[in-house]
Amino acid sequence: MKSEKENVIMRALNKLYGGINMSWPKVIIFAVGTAVLTAVFLCVPVFKNTSFYRMGEFYEAWIFFAVIIMSNCKKPLESALKTFVFFLISQPLIYLLQVPFASMGWGLFGYYRVWFIITLLTFPVAFAGWYITKKNWWSVLIFSPIIVSLGIIAFGTLKDAINHFPFMLLASLFCIAQIAIYIIVFFPKASQKSVGTVLLAVTVIIMLLSSARVNLNVNDFLPDNPELSNEATVSVENPDIAQVELLDPQEASVHISAHKYGETAVIISDADRELRYTLEIYDDDGVSRAKLSPAGTD
Repeated sequence: MKSEKENVIMRALNKLYGGINMSWPKVIIFAVGTAVLTAVFLCVPVFKNTSFYRMGEFYEAWIFFAVIIMSNCKKPLESALKTFVFFLISQPLIYLLQVPFASMGWGLFGYYRVWFIITLLTFPVAFAGWYITKKNWWSVLIFSPIIVSLGIIAFGTLKDAINHFPFMLLASLFCIAQIAIYIIVFFPKASQKSVGTVLLAVTVIIMLLSSARVNLNVNDFLPDNPELSNEATVSVENPDIAQVELLDPQEASVHISAHKYGETAVIISDADRELRYTLEIYDDDGVSRAKLSPAGTD
């Protein structure tokens, strides 16, 4: 039963990536259909700030569409021409369909410049990209930057989903599914699948390490605005998390240099008194922030 299901899935994937007669009328219909769908996601309020809305702002869905076109062409030049025309029709049409509903009106086309450059690039990219149909080491080479890009997007959107569930969960799953499909369909040999899997794993490890690293330097004021003398000194209980320097005792201003997320005690010693604070270094939607709170006075 499992084998039959796997065969059905593989037949469907092979049909999608290589079994379609990608004629010019189909390319045009495909371009118009994706443009209309994208415009709906951008114009209908219910889709605002969802995974569907990303289709009009980011490129993971357009990688998916481009790969379908390239894999169903017979020659490199055909792949280049049809992918180029697909983008040449779909991208300006998305903006055109939004004009009646947008406060910016025709000013929306100011954002089209980036997608026009991308459209021009699709010609050489799709010419070279056609060689994914060979399903050999050329496929691995061509898909490598795609896997890395989709892996980075999947990591970021999954992080958003974890912090604000289920926000961007579908976008993350969509990227992960694309990576899995490309490896299954276009990397027929076990060695090629291993390279694709290792490449994705390395990307995830690098993203994990980079997201855990903190490089925060910020000036702040002590929250209770204490009156300090010029002899006041500052110490940090856990300097591995952050260092704190007293900048101006009269203004009770400090400089915070953080190296990792966590909490540590900050002690201000001034004459015969000691003021204690809690310093929290935390992640706020991908932005490192510092928060000082009073922890009592001795």
